[in-house]
Formats: sequence, structure tokens, C-alpha cells
Amino acid sequence: MIKGSIVALVTPMLDNGDVDRDALAKLVDWHVASGTDAIVAVGTTGESATLDMEEHVGVMKFIVECAKKRVPVIGGTGANSTKEAIELTQAAKDVGCDAALLVTPYYNKPTQEGLVKHHEAVAAAVALPQILYNVPGRTACDMKPETAIRLSRVPHIVGIKEATGELARAQQIRAGAPAGFAVYSGDDATAVELMLQGGDGNISVTANVAPAEMHALCTAALQGDAATARAVNEKLAELHRVLFVESNPIPVKWALHAMGRMGTGIRLPLTVLSEAQRPVVRAALARAGLVNA
Repeated sequence: MIKGSIVALVTPMLDNGDVDRDALAKLVDWHVASGTDAIVAVGTTGESATLDMEEHVGVMKFIVECAKKRVPVIGGTGANSTKEAIELTQAAKDVGCDAALLVTPYYNKPTQEGLVKHHEAVAAAVALPQILYNVPGRTACDMKPETAIRLSRVPHIVGIKEATGELARAQQIRAGAPAGFAVYSGDDATAVELMLQGGDGNISVTANVAPAEMHALCTAALQGDAATARAVNEKLAELHRVLFVESNPIPVKWALHAMGRMGTGIRLPLTVLSEAQRPVVRAALARAGLVNA
């Protein structure tokens, strides 16, 4: 089972919107050196919605190649078309990803039974470990805990990223799912508490800018060292909030630019962080010790 600090990696881009592979390779090396426990390639933070199929598969393959088996790579393969989700998940397996992360189908708002059938179809089609991903604030589709529990018994479905921040939901899933079914936080602000209550890790936006710190936080929490985990979290709490002052990944991409790790490229309809919010993000980075004040 993959555990710990799992970065939902951004996809660096040039000013014209092309993928910046040089910056991406450097980010992967930085995460490996900083202790990041696994990398999500082309999840929603990686702008999966605006990469076409060829680009999406190409970025997953490139990250696998850059990682060189030093850390697991989880391909973001969710889609609101079951057929496309199957194709992406098969592609993730083909390029060497260790697992796949599948966000609930967005916009078309399937029923709970539709969610079960969707994920059963992907799991039946592709023999690759699959992690469910529930983020109703972005998808307008909420996978209820009882649905996650049903799916936890499906072969190849091995865990869930629960991004509502509702700790009771995560506990309900853990109580009802088989032993070994992983429950990850998808909400940086509440991740420490989820892990202290028995969760398995954090699929994180903040880890993009603070990989060593998030690794230390997750390690402490998974070891039951609440004092250390909460102390690290306190230093990062402002970042957890500020990295969402505009739609993710707008602030985190600009933060990485401010840290000198990539350019400002981002794809429409998302835009570069507004002038008004840049001092807010920079100040949070400085207070976390990630840039000079």
C-alpha cells in the first residue's frame, strides 16, 4: 500500500501553454530528494481537464521515466466518460504507473448506482490498483460513504482520496471497508487529523511547494506523533488556505514560479494568479520559510 505524503503534482507549462518538460523533470527530482512518498501525475491539480489524450498519456509516461522507480507514480485517469476513463487507466498501466486515481465523473452528475457501475467497469477492464477520488466541490458529484464501501470490495479498487474535509466520512469508510483499503486525505487543512485517526496519507496540493515539510508531517502523523505532526501543520496552515485563494492550481503554480521552480504558464480557462493575490501568496510562502520575505 502507498502511504504518506503524495503530491498532486502540477504540470509546468511554457507561456504558450506547452508542457515544460525541463521544469517537470526538475520537480520530480526535487520531490524524490525531499522525501515525497508518491507522485500523482496529471490529476486535477495537473490540469487534466485541458490536456488532450496524447498530452495526458505523454506526461504520465514522462513522469514515470523521470521517477525511475524511486517513488511510485499514480496516474490521474478519471473522466466523466467511462470509456475515456478506461482508456486513460489502460494507458497509465501501459506507461508504467503503479496505480491510478479516478475522480468521480464531473458535470453529468451520475446517481450513486451510476458511480458504482462506472468504477466497476474501469476496474473490470484494467488490472491496475485504482484509487477513488471524491471532491464534490469541484465535480458536483458526491460519492457517499456507503458507495465507497461498496466499491472497496471490488477487485483492483484499493483506496479512496476523500477531499471533503469531513473526518466523520473518512471514519465511516474505514469502519465499513475491508482491512487494507486505503483512506487518503485530499484536504490539506484536515489531513493531519485524518491520519492521526488511522488514515493512510495525504494527496496534497501544499506538498508541491513544501515537499520536505509535508513528508515530515505525514511521517509523524502516521507514527502517531501528534505533537510533531500538529507543530509542522501549524507552520503550513496559512499555506493550506492561501493556495486556494483562487481556483486550484492557479495559486500553487504561481507559488512555484515565485520560488523559481517554473514559469507562469497555465491553460485557459484558468489564468495566472491575479496581481491582488500575489502578495498574499508570497507572504504565506515567506512565513513558511520557503522564500525570502
